[in-house]
Amino acid sequence: MKLGILGLPGSGRATLFEALTRQATETAAHGEDRLAVIRVPDERVDRLSAIFRPRRTLYATIEVFLPGAGRLKREGGPGQAVKDCDALLHVVRNHGPDRRPLEDFLALDQEMMLADLLQVEKRLERLEADRRRGRSAPAEELETLRSCRALLEAETPLRRRPELTAAKVLRGFGLLSAKPTLIVFNNEDADAEIPDAGGLDGKERCLALRGKLEQELARLSEQERAEFLAAYRISASAMDRLIRAAYEILGLISFFTVGADEVRAWTLRRGETALEAAGTIHSDLQKGFIRAEVIAASELIAAGSLAEARRRGTLRLEGKTYVVEDGDVITIRFNV
Repeated sequence: MKLGILGLPGSGRATLFEALTRQATETAAHGEDRLAVIRVPDERVDRLSAIFRPRRTLYATIEVFLPGAGRLKREGGPGQAVKDCDALLHVVRNHGPDRRPLEDFLALDQEMMLADLLQVEKRLERLEADRRRGRSAPAEELETLRSCRALLEAETPLRRRPELTAAKVLRGFGLLSAKPTLIVFNNEDADAEIPDAGGLDGKERCLALRGKLEQELARLSEQERAEFLAAYRISASAMDRLIRAAYEILGLISFFTVGADEVRAWTLRRGETALEAAGTIHSDLQKGFIRAEVIAASELIAAGSLAEARRRGTLRLEGKTYVVEDGDVITIRFNV
């Protein structure tokens, strides 16, 4: 999963990047792109590792991308910079005397919708030109693009119609307003609340963060961080809350594989099956899939071992159509 950070100048994009990645932005060359891989914290991985004592423990990871200001200026907007990102973190300034969170959000969101509209119209013009030359235009693509155009002309971001943006014909377009988006309000140190921004919180997934505070937190040691969180009554760091929210907007879950060699967390889309989970681990497991041995992580942790889980009857066999649940521990039985 790759998250792209966008926002107007002064919104605090770089501050959020450092809070998430613990990479000081001062060390970067001015205006350059930044990319970091962060570990997804998961207490279940820690507890499973304590049981199995594996040679290695692997957490799920997320890429965080911060397009350089120079690049955004040269390209006239986010465009190609975040085209390959799975989701966007739209940072909105909500500090200072002249804060205008709704207006700032709409300014960039409308810029992205305009870029999408231009791309959609360009493709429709090409399809219409092909039709005039006697070539048949794909009916599904025409209908989908026309629906996109109608939404964008009405200044409605495509992400509001997930059933439309899921269409296969849109893959490869990289439409910005179609990407799952988390709006991150960058608040004052003493303000932990989502602002009243014209009912935006009811239409979009929103999160409020105290950016400077979280930046300072990212620069501390583990012990100092714990004391800092307690002093400011922050229940979870920016990284923890943003990762949870990102998983939600993308519809992702985690499942685990365990053993003496490795305890590992894997990422899967909600609603996907045991067969797809097998393919996530390795294509050979998917090709030769026989059965999946499944137990909830909480049940395995309570049992203390796979042997005890079998004795309790909490370990079960599932077929290829089994829908994986968040927190499942899965062992694939296969034959290639």
